[in-house]
Amino acid sequence: MEHPLLAPRKLARHLFVLLVIAGCVIAGFWQLDRLHQVRTYKAGVRRQLGEPAVPLDQVIPRGPQVDPARVAFRRVVVTGRYLDRDEVILAGRTLGDTPGNDLLTPLLLPDGRAIVVNRGWVPFAMDQPPVAQAGPPEGGVRVAGVLLSPDAATHPSTTRVRVTTRVDLVRLSERLPSRALPVYLLLQSQEPRQGGRLPRPQPLPTLDEGPHFSYAVQWFLFATVGVVGYPILLRRELHGRRS
Repeated sequence: MEHPLLAPRKLARHLFVLLVIAGCVIAGFWQLDRLHQVRTYKAGVRRQLGEPAVPLDQVIPRGPQVDPARVAFRRVVVTGRYLDRDEVILAGRTLGDTPGNDLLTPLLLPDGRAIVVNRGWVPFAMDQPPVAQAGPPEGGVRVAGVLLSPDAATHPSTTRVRVTTRVDLVRLSERLPSRALPVYLLLQSQEPRQGGRLPRPQPLPTLDEGPHFSYAVQWFLFATVGVVGYPILLRRELHGRRS
């Protein structure tokens, strides 16, 4: 006589449950692998940020194009002159919990190159560049900050970019007197200092590990429910048949 738990329909259900459990285990280990990747990346970022600030030329010398990922999060010091007429609004940014915009202002370097500087946050109402209430110092400035990779790299724009929602250095550099460097600078301090209270410098991106660990725990819990709960269900079914 065929065992009630070995009927073809039951075997198909057993196989389905086993596949679900295996899938949960695989997903859990995948999340742990992603967590390891994130921790490795963040450790590299912390090492970069731990280096002392150096002149920009030591990080990005003139010559071949540099890989943005290789120099991102390096602390640098650079001198130049702001091109405030070419300022661009980076829309939809927050400072803490306060919504507003950031100001992207090109800095013309003594060697003729240019680097886009995120000078900081202004209220939403200040959405027409150049923002007079947050104008940069006139003449030469010495800027210290952290290099960051752009958000995107698309084709050059045929029109002048005035407002953008992401840092696309290819588009932003199209109207500049010199091609912008492939990274931009998050300003932390400058001499001479800003004349007014705006813009307010943005903090560095948060170096959290994301939800990967909690996701891994959830997937392993789902697998545990299957491993423990399914045999209990089968036992109850078998008991119900015998009673």
